[in-house]
Amino acid sequence: MAAQLASKPAIRNAFIALDGPLGSGKTTFVRHLLRALGVQGHIKSPTYAVMEPYELPGLAIAHLDFYRFDEEHEFIDAGLREVFERPGLKLAEWPGRAGAALPRPDLRIELEPLNGNQRRVTVTALSPIGQELLP
Repeated sequence: MAAQLASKPAIRNAFIALDGPLGSGKTTFVRHLLRALGVQGHIKSPTYAVMEPYELPGLAIAHLDFYRFDEEHEFIDAGLREVFERPGLKLAEWPGRAGAALPRPDLRIELEPLNGNQRRVTVTALSPIGQELLP
């Protein structure tokens, strides 16, 4: 699914929100997506740094994780509005913890662990860009 998503031209300026409990595979999904886009080297979880940036030719990527946020003002205080004002791909884990300060995503991906390594994945388009990204 990550490779299919990476092949869509609309990915270059999308905001994708990833929801699911701890261990559901949000960061793993992002790693597969970034690899499919061409990111090489170590892809770290941004849990402690809040944001890990990646640069590809003609594409800026911001991988964000709001797990450690307790209040909406932390998003604003961290200066992350500017990230969402710039072009590029934004991937946010735990978007609900940033509250209403976070812009509406183009695509929401919800991951639910099932038995073993299986996951139920629900994909919801929330904008025209999101519609273009649907599988």
